Amino acid sequence: MNEYAFSLAGADLIARPSGVLWWPDRRVLCVSDLHLGKSDRVARRSGVMLPPYETCDTLNRLETEVTALKPAVVICLGDSFDDLKAADSLSEDEVLWLARLQAGREWIWIEGNHDPGPVEFGGTHLAEMIVGPLTFRHIADPSQQAEVSGHYHPKARLNARGRVVTRACFLYDDDRLIMPAFGTYTGGLYSHSAELSQLMAPAARAVLTGQTAQSIPMPRAAAV
Repeated sequence: MNEYAFSLAGADLIARPSGVLWWPDRRVLCVSDLHLGKSDRVARRSGVMLPPYETCDTLNRLETEVTALKPAVVICLGDSFDDLKAADSLSEDEVLWLARLQAGREWIWIEGNHDPGPVEFGGTHLAEMIVGPLTFRHIADPSQQAEVSGHYHPKARLNARGRVVTRACFLYDDDRLIMPAFGTYTGGLYSHSAELSQLMAPAARAVLTGQTAQSIPMPRAAAV
């Protein structure tokens, strides 16, 4: 198997190589930081033109996971759209694509810092959501436990056989899980950054995305 199983607060979870989280017992699929419409937002604010294919690519990869897992619930963990105007920039085909993905299942949009208000799509819009022992929110709260969050777009940088490798990753310890960004045009914050090092316990682990979901001790120093 190329996925990675672990537990958080008694919930048996699976980190998928694609960057989605799967909770089989609840049939919950969680994905974070889609940042749909980012090329539109970048062009609108800076004039820089990026290839406008990221929304299609992101939705295609999400559809692959939804088709494979057949979730009853999909939780989009905030920053699903790069901003509220970016949500309006989706083509008719992309809007219909989202509607097809939502059909027949509960779809939850968690508010993010890029998309703090409601958007004109189906589903339920919440600030955060509690499912069993877990709380799903966009930004980690250091005072809380048993939480699943996103926002930081964590990535790990490590030296592999003399070659520096960077991968988007999940970070988890006994109290929390921080999801990788799923969107095509998303950057990331290294796990050795001060913000993530302070949030995560000393024994935290990183689960690298890619062809396989590989667990390693969370890197806390820059690879050279």
